[in-house]
Amino acid sequence: MVSKTDDIPAAVPECNPLDLATDAAGKGTSNASLQDSCACENREDTLMMNGSKNHQQTEDAEAQQNGNGEDSNEQEVIVIQDTGFTVKIQAPGTEPFDLQVSPQEMVQEIHQVLMDREDTCHRTCFSLQLEGNVLDNFAELKSIEGLQEGSALKVVEEPYTVREARIHVRHIRDLLKSLDPSDSYNGVDCNSLSFLSVFTDGNLGDCGKRKKKGNELEQIDCTPPEHILPGSKEPPLAPLQPQNKDWKPMQCLKVLTMSGWNPPPGNRKMHGDLMYLYIVTVEERHISLTASTRGFYLNQSTSYTFNPKPANPSFLSHSLVELLSQISPTFKKNFTALQKKRVQRHPFERIATPFQLYSWTAPQVDHAMDCVRAEDAYTSRLGYEEHIPGQTRDWNEELQTTRELPRKNLPERLLRERAIFKVHSDFAAAATRGAMAVIDGNVMAINPGEETRMQMFIWNNIFFSLGFDVRDHYRELGGDAAAHAAPTNDLNGVRAYGAVDVEGLYTLGTVVVDYRGYRVTAQSIIPGILEREQEQSVIYGSIDFGKTVVSHNKYLELLDKTSRPLKVQKHSVLNEKNETVELCSSVECKGIIGNDGRHYILDLLRTFPPDLNFLPVEGVELPAECQRQGFPRPHRHRLACLRQELIEAFVEHRYLLFMKMAALQLMQQKANRDTKTDVAITEGSEMTSDKMDRPPLNADSNSPPVATDADTSADSLNTTEGENSSPTNNGPQDTSTATQNGACKSPLEDPKSREVVLNACKAVGSISNTSFDIRFNPDIFSPGVQFPEESADDIQKQKQLLKDASAFLLSCQIPSLVKDCLDHSALPMDGATLTEALHQRGINVRYLGNVLDFIDKTPAKAQLEHVYRIGISELITRCAKHFFKTYLQGVELSALSAAVSHFLNCFLSSFLDAVAHLPPDELVSRRKSRKRRNRVPGSGDNTAWASLTPSELWKNIISEAQSYYHFTLHSESVDQVVEKYGLQKSTLLREISIKTGIQILIKEYNFDSRHKPAFTEEDILNIFPVVKHVNPKASDAFHFFQSGQAKVQQGFLKEGSELINEALNLFNNVYGAMHVEICACLRLLARLNYIMGDHAEALSNQQKAVLMSERVLSIEHPNTIQEYMHLSLYCFANGQLSTALKLLYRARYLMLLVSGEDHPEMALLDSNIGLVLHGVMEYDLSLRFLENALTINTKYHGPRSLKVALSHHLVARVYESKAEFRSALQHEKEGYTIYKNQMGEVHEKTKESSEYLKYLTQQAVALQRTMNEIYKNGSHASIMPVKFTAPSMASVLEQLNIINGIIFIPLSQKDLENLKAEVQRRQQLQELGKTEENIEEPLLEIEDKIPVD
Repeated sequence: MVSKTDDIPAAVPECNPLDLATDAAGKGTSNASLQDSCACENREDTLMMNGSKNHQQTEDAEAQQNGNGEDSNEQEVIVIQDTGFTVKIQAPGTEPFDLQVSPQEMVQEIHQVLMDREDTCHRTCFSLQLEGNVLDNFAELKSIEGLQEGSALKVVEEPYTVREARIHVRHIRDLLKSLDPSDSYNGVDCNSLSFLSVFTDGNLGDCGKRKKKGNELEQIDCTPPEHILPGSKEPPLAPLQPQNKDWKPMQCLKVLTMSGWNPPPGNRKMHGDLMYLYIVTVEERHISLTASTRGFYLNQSTSYTFNPKPANPSFLSHSLVELLSQISPTFKKNFTALQKKRVQRHPFERIATPFQLYSWTAPQVDHAMDCVRAEDAYTSRLGYEEHIPGQTRDWNEELQTTRELPRKNLPERLLRERAIFKVHSDFAAAATRGAMAVIDGNVMAINPGEETRMQMFIWNNIFFSLGFDVRDHYRELGGDAAAHAAPTNDLNGVRAYGAVDVEGLYTLGTVVVDYRGYRVTAQSIIPGILEREQEQSVIYGSIDFGKTVVSHNKYLELLDKTSRPLKVQKHSVLNEKNETVELCSSVECKGIIGNDGRHYILDLLRTFPPDLNFLPVEGVELPAECQRQGFPRPHRHRLACLRQELIEAFVEHRYLLFMKMAALQLMQQKANRDTKTDVAITEGSEMTSDKMDRPPLNADSNSPPVATDADTSADSLNTTEGENSSPTNNGPQDTSTATQNGACKSPLEDPKSREVVLNACKAVGSISNTSFDIRFNPDIFSPGVQFPEESADDIQKQKQLLKDASAFLLSCQIPSLVKDCLDHSALPMDGATLTEALHQRGINVRYLGNVLDFIDKTPAKAQLEHVYRIGISELITRCAKHFFKTYLQGVELSALSAAVSHFLNCFLSSFLDAVAHLPPDELVSRRKSRKRRNRVPGSGDNTAWASLTPSELWKNIISEAQSYYHFTLHSESVDQVVEKYGLQKSTLLREISIKTGIQILIKEYNFDSRHKPAFTEEDILNIFPVVKHVNPKASDAFHFFQSGQAKVQQGFLKEGSELINEALNLFNNVYGAMHVEICACLRLLARLNYIMGDHAEALSNQQKAVLMSERVLSIEHPNTIQEYMHLSLYCFANGQLSTALKLLYRARYLMLLVSGEDHPEMALLDSNIGLVLHGVMEYDLSLRFLENALTINTKYHGPRSLKVALSHHLVARVYESKAEFRSALQHEKEGYTIYKNQMGEVHEKTKESSEYLKYLTQQAVALQRTMNEIYKNGSHASIMPVKFTAPSMASVLEQLNIINGIIFIPLSQKDLENLKAEVQRRQQLQELGKTEENIEEPLLEIEDKIPVD
């Protein structure tokens, strides 16, 4: 990716004149004025957009408004860097303290801080006053008069209301539960698990140096746990969630619950009673409390008699904690200790994540009484009523209003993106809750008379529908299979249109939830749609797959803006009266104007063109490449589409082809022409092309700036291919506008050049004859769509383009994925990362069988074994998931855990006659009468599930693999599969649990027992939803991040890290503190800190990255494993050896669980462990790991690889330390041979190796002499002391850096200056694309590819 974005003016946001000058020079306009270059606020946007395949178009209007971009830019930078100031807080009962605040904060945020602080956390109902004036909660601090550095804010207790009293009780309950992980296990309130603190013992903060007691090395316990040693059998499950000693609950109260006497009767209301609480203290004292407007006090009620009069003494206190501290000494002691612990935890361990994460394992947790949870369950809290007036939220209004916020400059865009993200994550949470309620039968249908699978629901202003084919809507497209695939296709469409972000075009909030075997689509509701029939509302598109079609000018105008970034061609179709109707999307895409006057589009399931490989059409011949591989193949449904990533890759591929062809033809012409005139034209054309690049000129052609990646690629080709780049450089602009704008004639005026471009356009299938522009018609091959006669030619072209795209997937994308896996630039570790790797290259998972066959036929198959194994396991678990879906639909709620455990037994247990446990009889007897009342959607015979046998399930899986993936599995049972493909049952269990949302008890399962099943119904703890939704992006932050990456790759570390720090601020601004992209940012920052020598800062950033990865991705996600490895390196550099080892052992355990030992990444991990153990003089252990790394490296990188040479060298060093010189020599010789063959005699690596060989030989000879001396003279021998060297920490660290891809090369200041000049010179030559490799080398190499979705 980065190579594409390298020629972006990375420094623009900082507006540093020097950088801008060089950047301007880089663009080939060295004489451009600075202001011109600064006015590229939005040019930077469009360029970056094109560079990153994230075609978000900036509006043309923006281009004009930023005419005087200089001022707007300066002001933007100032706004962000507004400095904070300190205020004094005076709270009752505590010493005054200082608080750092920033002018943009709201007063509300100070409230939050005080409710989190250890000494003020028990207050919720208070106001802040400045010199006697109450501050408005929603005012920004900068708008408050008289508030400045050193002002004193007074915390004043306010009278309670029922709402405030409830919030107070809820908050106290949260404080009491703050260390309790049960919310994380239950997957509620965006809590999730994190175990890092268990391994670091919290000693990362104090700058690393542990207190030294004598000689430090002796106290380090380095023994790895038995189960992670190389060669051990399947990893146990229990260590996945180690015991956290902080979670041993410190009991403050036995019971805190609402009293049965609620609500207060009228006469007590008039005394100020708000509600009654019932409490049992740890000392077994039963008390009844009144919450009144003045605070909390003891009353005289008991469980059976109501006496609301205050007790004597009544202990009236404004805060519940103060009251309880007076009544119960244990409460006082434990509550204080609890808060101390709570505040000591890293904030990232307790901040809520933006989207809920579900854990697939959990221990047995005791179910404790909890008033708030109970109340939430029964009052069916819809949105968050307590906090917002007006009760339920109007989701549609919120989602659309945030999109309408202004976005002219950076602060506005940040506000807008933050609002979009917030509403979106709230909506996803509400939709998930609603979908579960619908399937659990807790929501009344809006059409209750119809059969259950046809029912639709509305809950909390969200519309829910089930993924079944209702009213034969999808009959011709594949029935239920199509109805199941449509929601995810639709979601991809919503994502694509959302990313283009055209003003005035609206999509629905969409979330797809899979739960208990059902697929539920949740959508926000278009205002007024429920009052009218669909036929009346749809004014664009078709409601019957193209039989009747309508169009609308406003929609055509809006959709035209999306057609270029989404590569959708404007086309005509015939309606039922044979009239021509113009469309700019697929026919299914419907346009509805809501009662709010907004233009909505929905049903975007065909945004991208169909995938012909899985769409057999009569009389259509696919290219030979496809036919060779057995395509077209029948598929379950006819909605198979190509992915957006594939379309992008295909267009880019065609673009390069186009450039090559044009260049070749021009070269031929050039040869035949006079050279002098030629030069003149070239210079002129460079000028025009550059002028035409500026978007403001683009504003008169009604399309936004080019999105065909043409800008960036053309730039790098400018110098090499003379004038041909100018016609393409301004992309699909017509020649007419080009001449109006350009000062001199464009070379396109020259008929010969025009002919060149025309030929190239025809050859690559461009829809325009004057420039490169490829788009697809999504309605090609749609059954029921008729095209007019006159577009027959065009349709033929489009059909050919689609065939080419299908062939491109098979002939280019799959081989390139396999090649990337071979050279380890793609390193899938589990099913999810494999799927991601496929998707990044535009390959759908339905091609998984093909990918596996391709790997199977590759000559280097042995080096792809890890990918093959992960692919097989993914294929099997997906087939099992398909079966599980229909299996679960027939199970009634009371038998759910029995059915799931029976399924897992059939899937994984070696016990052949797995018999299902039917629910106990006392429940069965009443079942007949209950069955009619409580029909679950689609439930048939409720015990059919119990008859499933392992052999039947595996037959199903094998036939599913054949019919869906066209892949043959050669085995009939789980044991044969495990044996044949080298899988682990624990890995299969993890994959199936994550895919289906099962949560199991964490304990050791005996899968291989032939006498009893592995799972019982007690082992199934929960079943969670699997949720798909759109992830809104922080675009500006993302651009900063990318330009930072680009700078780093060019060796400008300081500038790079400044940009990435800036990106981090912006990410935080949009996403809050927790997000996957912030995690990537922190990882890169830590790496830069480390390289620039700031180890402590590296440690702190990487610690955050690990915590965040655990919380946002999961405790055993492959990214988390890598974060652990980075952290251990920085720990080692900080002298925390035992922590470094613990982290590496944890990473190795997770790696074993997720992908097993046989994986190239394991070699890196083992080299790390071996090196650290070598450093602490545990030689035998060290050898076990290093020799394992050597084996794996040899297998996956080939015996002649440099990695293998390095592995040999590391093993040799350990043997040397053990004084086993013969073995050391043997290994070093191997390494030397590889270096010599690969690098030649003179390379420094070869020389180093040769020196080391000499040294080893001398040592060996010396040792032999000594031994001979002893034999000869016995005890009188004069023994020469032999040098045994314990390695120095510095040398170990140096080797650690090398294997982790960080290479330091000592350079003097002068070298650096020369290097910078050289880099700038090269940049001016605009040869970035070609010389990137050379630039990276001199300063450092970072092999860290940061995954940014």
